Amino acid sequence: MKRWPSLLALAAVFLVAGCRASAPAPAEAATVFAAGDIAACGLSGDEATARLVERLASARPAWWVLALGDLAYPRGRPQDFASCYAPSWGRFLSRTLPVPGNHEYYTRNAAGYYGFFGARARPPGGYYRVQLAGWALYALNSNCQSIGGCGPGSPQYTWLTERLQNDPATCKLAFFHHPRYSSGVHGDDAALDTLWSQLAKAGFALALAGHDHHYERIELGGPVQFVVGTGGAPLRRVWRRRVGSRAVVDQRHGVLELKLYPGGYRFRFVDTSGKVWDQGEAACPR
Repeated sequence: MKRWPSLLALAAVFLVAGCRASAPAPAEAATVFAAGDIAACGLSGDEATARLVERLASARPAWWVLALGDLAYPRGRPQDFASCYAPSWGRFLSRTLPVPGNHEYYTRNAAGYYGFFGARARPPGGYYRVQLAGWALYALNSNCQSIGGCGPGSPQYTWLTERLQNDPATCKLAFFHHPRYSSGVHGDDAALDTLWSQLAKAGFALALAGHDHHYERIELGGPVQFVVGTGGAPLRRVWRRRVGSRAVVDQRHGVLELKLYPGGYRFRFVDTSGKVWDQGEAACPR
């Protein structure tokens, strides 16, 4: 059984070594903390990243968690969520926007995942749209074989097409489990090409995924893609970087912190010690 963090850990003051000073974002900004591949009983990585989120969030008035799938190992069963995920990242349940990973579907119909998150996970398809700080956030289900496909004619493709036709948001972010592009063990996922084309055509600024257990920022035209499989599961080395890979961190658990504000965003990848490994800012496509 997991242990709750000590009161000392919860009260820790977070200092980022070497972080550059920057102008404050507009007051209507929202912060999201994103990671996938999170909790396994007997391992402590998820507890360390949960404490990191708490430290970072203590200075943020408006914040949310994007849980990028493979949240409760080994099989996403109800007991995996209750015993492994709930004591760490489960503390953020009321602030969490989740998507399912492939490990969730090791349990029939991802019943453990949908049972834990309830209506906020939007069963049975698992895809939905929310709005934060003027941004449209699209949660997608990249387990295509489990939901009737992801290509034209599939329920998710049809839903996404219809929503994008009438979406007035200038800034858009998509998050799902399997990355379209990755330098990691799993590599590129061509099964997502049709969905990716929809995102690129609609001018999405960002796409977030997990699945490969490292951090990576990839820029290939279209959305800037972040792989953030660093939530607590054992990490994996990246031996060869693909074209478009701008940054890789493969031996540090941590989270991607995004400051979303009307017209643009700031990002940084922070490890559990508080060190910033990658950071920047950009405007949304026009």
